[in-house]
Amino acid sequence: MAKAMSPENRIKKARALIEEAKAIEKPQSVGWDFFSYTANVKDTLRKAFELVKLINHSPATSDDVKADARAVIEEIAQAEQEILGKKSA
Repeated sequence: MAKAMSPENRIKKARALIEEAKAIEKPQSVGWDFFSYTANVKDTLRKAFELVKLINHSPATSDDVKADARAVIEEIAQAEQEILGKKSA
């Protein structure tokens, strides 16, 4: 069985995934390449969100770490808007 990651490591990994999503190369065409690009960006940002979404519900986690997790969730929404040029849901 895999060892559980600490909330701090989850936040670090989520931030790394946000940077990875920003580094995905944007295609020149607007066809299937752009569809694939959008899917890759959304999938990477979804992975980042999945890492931090439950940190706020953990009673053992400190308030500072919970605030950091909320900041990462906001960063994910901002990154999606910045990268794809639209509002997130």
